[in-house]
Amino acid sequence: MEPATIFIILLALVCAAIISGGGVYWVVRYFDKIRKTDALSEAQTIVENAKEEARRISERTQKDADELRSLATKDADATRSRAQIDADNFRREAEIAMKEKEMRQKEEFETEKREALRELSEKERILARSQADLERQSTELRIQEKTLAKTRDDLDKKIKEQLEINEKLSASLVEQERKLYEVANLTKEEAKKEILERLDKELTEEEGAVILKHERAATEKSQAAARHIILTAIQRYAAAHTSEATTSTVDIPNDDMKGRIIGREGRNIRAFERVTGVDLVIDDTPGVVIVSAFDMVRREEARLTLSRLIADGRIHPARIEEVHAQTHKDVQEFIERQGFEACEETNVRYLHSKLVHYLGRLCFRTSYSQNVLRHSVEVAFISGMIAAEMGLDEELARRCGLLHDVGKSIDHEVEGGHPRIGAELLRRYNEPPEVVDAALNHHEDPRIASPYTTIVAAADACSASRPGARRETLENYVRRMEEFEKIAKSFSCVESAFAVQAGREMRVMVNPNKTTDESAAKICRDIVAALRERLNFSGEIKVTVIRETRATEVAK
Repeated sequence: MEPATIFIILLALVCAAIISGGGVYWVVRYFDKIRKTDALSEAQTIVENAKEEARRISERTQKDADELRSLATKDADATRSRAQIDADNFRREAEIAMKEKEMRQKEEFETEKREALRELSEKERILARSQADLERQSTELRIQEKTLAKTRDDLDKKIKEQLEINEKLSASLVEQERKLYEVANLTKEEAKKEILERLDKELTEEEGAVILKHERAATEKSQAAARHIILTAIQRYAAAHTSEATTSTVDIPNDDMKGRIIGREGRNIRAFERVTGVDLVIDDTPGVVIVSAFDMVRREEARLTLSRLIADGRIHPARIEEVHAQTHKDVQEFIERQGFEACEETNVRYLHSKLVHYLGRLCFRTSYSQNVLRHSVEVAFISGMIAAEMGLDEELARRCGLLHDVGKSIDHEVEGGHPRIGAELLRRYNEPPEVVDAALNHHEDPRIASPYTTIVAAADACSASRPGARRETLENYVRRMEEFEKIAKSFSCVESAFAVQAGREMRVMVNPNKTTDESAAKICRDIVAALRERLNFSGEIKVTVIRETRATEVAK
């Protein structure tokens, strides 16, 4: 029986006893009253009966309590027995787990022991192999020592033989000198005099050669100094190339816009061409209208006018005239601003307003896709730096460089080449003679009237020939670099090749597994020979062959 059940039974018995005791109390009081009011005998009889009943209830309660006590004892014994059994089971399980753990540890120890023995045996094999290698090397060393000793003996013998031969040759030379004197019929003094005269003649000839040599050295030195000055100026002006692509196309949102541009019976396109002075090419090319014009400024005005009309959506003759008038005003302001900014950038002061306007027009002029205004600014900077290196007027050189191509702004409107047109413009607006001469003669072989003309010509060539500055030069430059790399990669052991420094240097990576340090030097010479044989180039190309071995591991 459960302990909770036993507790409930005991509690019920105790309550019954308490209730029975209270009943006896009230019964006694009742019989006291009866005794007081009735006969004492009846009261005593009732009291005895009540006592008897109480005794029976007490005995019954005691019996029930004994039974409950015995049941509780049995349950406690059963619970103790189960706990003992559980404890025994737990102890047996712990003993089994301990034995399994000991077995695992024993197996791990055996495994580690086997690994250690295997490593030890491997190290012993390596040690034995190393000892064998050492013995073989020592044997080879002894053989080499014997060979070296034999070679030393042979060398000593050859030295002795050579000394004997030298002695014989010396004696033979003395004898031949004596016979020579007898055959030539000359004394020693006469032979010496003849030799000195011949030596004087040879020295006179060498003197002329030395003079020519020094003249060539002076020429080369002056050329090197000129190259140094030009290269210094170019490096100081480390600007990006000035090449830019110009466009004469206008994007349209859809092909329906082409019909609106043409207008009813073509009135819109005729009005547009009449007002702007350009030709509109509307063909089957989707999303594009081409603006064609000989004058760059008119073409730009027409392009902006058409772009604004397309954005506005209202396209008719009156609107075209209105938008073109506003666009013409904006473009002229833009031209003036570009000319003023170029003057400010190069620090050229006090230019006539007309020259500033003509200078600004150059922003719409290109030469081999090179923007002429940016080209003029670059020439101005390079000219100023060259003049500063030579100790001349840097400000005047910049002025000459900035204005040397000003004739290109109106060479489509005036007959003649841009040098002559530019010189006339500069002379009309009272520019210094050096500036006029630089504009007139910077393309031809000039009469050296001014050193600034030569400086501007050199700066103009530097700006135009910069790799990537002009489209034609850029294509040749890229093709030349590709040919350099292709020749280097044609060798079987070359992994990669890169042309750097504008083609003045070639860096070649070779496979370290297929080459040695000695063969890498041979490959370098072979590449140089191939470049000289297959290509025509000026200057020199430095070829560097790189052979390296890399070992890479990853730690995790």
